[in-house]
Amino acid sequence: VIGQPAKSKRPKEPGENKFFNKKVKPKPPKMKERESADSSLKSQSILTQVTDKGRFQKLAATLSLSAGQSIELRCKGSNVTWNYPSYLDTFKDSRLSIKQLDKYGQLILANSTAADTGEYSCWLQLCNGNKCKKDETKAASTYIFFADKEELFVPSPSYFEIVYLNPDKPAVIPCRVTTPSAKVTLHREFPAAEIETDGTDIIYDAKKGFVYQHPTSDHKGIVYCKAESQGAPQISIKYHLLYVEVPKGPPSTTVAVSSSRAELGDSVHVTCTVLGEPHVDVVFRWQYPGQESERPVIIQNFWRLINRGIGHTTRISKSVLLVEDFEAKDAGSYICIAQNLQGETIVATKIELS
Repeated sequence: VIGQPAKSKRPKEPGENKFFNKKVKPKPPKMKERESADSSLKSQSILTQVTDKGRFQKLAATLSLSAGQSIELRCKGSNVTWNYPSYLDTFKDSRLSIKQLDKYGQLILANSTAADTGEYSCWLQLCNGNKCKKDETKAASTYIFFADKEELFVPSPSYFEIVYLNPDKPAVIPCRVTTPSAKVTLHREFPAAEIETDGTDIIYDAKKGFVYQHPTSDHKGIVYCKAESQGAPQISIKYHLLYVEVPKGPPSTTVAVSSSRAELGDSVHVTCTVLGEPHVDVVFRWQYPGQESERPVIIQNFWRLINRGIGHTTRISKSVLLVEDFEAKDAGSYICIAQNLQGETIVATKIELS
């Protein structure tokens, strides 16, 4: 091959440059540092940026660009999956283009805005038939700031957000900035005061916002953020902090039936109810007498938030199974299975034919 040096007759020593046969000092500590930051040096190298000159540049943990610029990212591999700020999917933004080519995946974002600030990552999929899983050894990410003097805070789709304070885990007030060098402070609306960021219990992370490491009921209230960067200060949207205290574990579930005895032709409904944490989703499954014969039933799932005392919020999730035109084969046990990340709870009730 043209330009390739002759093969060495002796084994190469650690730290020896394979192209120029020049010894360099190995730097294992630096390598370890880079590996811990991005999983591994090999992983991070799969993600590159195509620069204006058509060259490729490996990406660091963060990248700062000006809003309005377009960016092209490439991820090596024949089966690449991308992750990026979710609102780009929500609004099916035409500025975003993702393609899979023979040897790499391509992500192009045109005419960037401050709202595009966030994490961009990719990974390779390992597939066996129809089942695919993430290859943890071949994944990489970078956080991109799209700086905009008019928008120091990453724009929010609403003017007011609720943040739940759970005593068991950190809470994040997501006033992220578009310029990492901006000075950001946290303020309580009433009584008006700046909230001290001590770097221990309350810290600021430009990629996340303010983080309450150990939330308590004393933290509840309405807050906002203020940012300064070479100009007039800017104010974020307001955040309503609600304190939540719900026991951990499988769903706390009850089941009720509109009538335990039904006549032929009646309409009967069975309701399965779960009380839980506001942000914890519940999945419902049903087992009922006419299921095997594919008896048509109507199932509706919904949830809402309720206040239980001052500053305490709970989520009520419900699943309602409706049987219309009751038949003899519909008599029997109706079983509701409610599941969350901590486990599942099974409850049952009976409907008899009158």
